[in-house]
Amino acid sequence: MNNLIIETLSWGKLEVDKEQLYHFPKGIPGFDEETDFALIAMAETSFWYLQSVKSMGLSFLLGDPFVFYPAYEFELPDDEAEELQIRTDVFVRCIITLKENIEQSTINLLAPIVLNPEVHSGKQIVLHKAPYHTKHSLLQELSVIDGKEGG
Repeated sequence: MNNLIIETLSWGKLEVDKEQLYHFPKGIPGFDEETDFALIAMAETSFWYLQSVKSMGLSFLLGDPFVFYPAYEFELPDDEAEELQIRTDVFVRCIITLKENIEQSTINLLAPIVLNPEVHSGKQIVLHKAPYHTKHSLLQELSVIDGKEGG
């Protein structure tokens, strides 16, 4: 069977393809028991949901960090690459915290979610020697691009 029906808070019952399923052997920090997630793309956006397969109330909004911060870069430590069995393909997404006032929404560049689409494994990796933090403005870079910086 290729598809799985999962329960979600936002969309009710959702059918996901096995290609969307990722295993996080160590869970996600703060959610160590949650090891299986579905990666759900939001059509025509730079956003995804990482939905727990087990707990319908647990999902994370993810964004493509390179869309918001084109200069974003980090070196994946060898032991992390080995643990995720990364050879060539890798997806990097970051957790977004949406605020009621959209201008206060943030993206966590310090602890990206690294996904290996070949073996469907994933891990949130904390970058210890990076100049990033957990609450970068989601709109700061975009306003610079749009020429709206400084009002």
